[in-house]
Amino acid sequence: VSPLPPGPGAPCAVSLQKVHVLPQTVLYIADAETFSGHEECHEQKKARKRNSKETALALEKLLPKRCQVLGLVTPGIVVTPMGSSSNQPQEIEEGEAGFALLFPKIDGVKIHTFHFSKDVKSRVFDESKFAEAGLKNNPDLRVVLLFGYNSWKTGATRFLHQIVNPLNEKSIILAGGQVESFTSLTSENQQAQPGDACGVVGLAFSGPQIQSATVLLDQDVADERAAEAAMQRLKAANIPEHNTIGFMFACVGRGYRHYKTKRNMEADAFRKFFPNVPLFGFFGHGEIGCDRIVTGNFVLRECNDIKDDLLHGYTTVMTLIHLGSTK
Repeated sequence: VSPLPPGPGAPCAVSLQKVHVLPQTVLYIADAETFSGHEECHEQKKARKRNSKETALALEKLLPKRCQVLGLVTPGIVVTPMGSSSNQPQEIEEGEAGFALLFPKIDGVKIHTFHFSKDVKSRVFDESKFAEAGLKNNPDLRVVLLFGYNSWKTGATRFLHQIVNPLNEKSIILAGGQVESFTSLTSENQQAQPGDACGVVGLAFSGPQIQSATVLLDQDVADERAAEAAMQRLKAANIPEHNTIGFMFACVGRGYRHYKTKRNMEADAFRKFFPNVPLFGFFGHGEIGCDRIVTGNFVLRECNDIKDDLLHGYTTVMTLIHLGSTK
């Protein structure tokens, strides 16, 4: 497997035996059915949670010990199957599905995971934690993917604002959404998700060679023509397509229901304009992102003095991350 672009590998021993470049960071996303089974009884809730944890631990045992792992559970996923960038991306809204992105060591690129959990005792978030996580005083920071969990908890939205607002800088791309839960944070410290807490986990991409852009498909984007117009805006950013990954974070209320039973509309529109860029992502409970097109020297092409509104519902966020050219 070539180190770049990072391709998805099915989370099983058979596929990982074929990986010749060891991953340093892994992002895997699976739908809730895959992790929790089909039991609906309240009596079985504990068994279902244990099942999720056991599944996560089994996955991590397949990976190198010092590998950073971030595992998310969502209502549905978006995936380009079999690791080929030219394959047709699929929006899988129902049924069991999942994928893993394996990032090896990439010259000039640093990827790290982070986790902020809401402190029940304090209403104010300690922003010094941003620096510890490499999200502050880091001139090479380019892209931050953020995922809120337990968003139904009291105070979850306010906490997400406390994380997002200080990061809402014009020179950083922010994208992500609200997931059902996270099952893994890193294989090193085995941090378990507190069942009654809410918080934010994510991946930060740093490196001067990284380029990125993102567009927001709002509620009014409800047909093929409008979806393709959004992809044209993303295409206009002129992000190099070689060694680039696409991410799609969509509301669970979009997909085929939003497009009047036509399936795969947004993934198909993406593929039309980016035929060789693999697309990954999920259907979630809220989206994080905006229209933000950044030039090669990482200065926003168009900006105003007003900070962008980054938290949305019934939208889709499409993001490109270019990891630099291979030597």
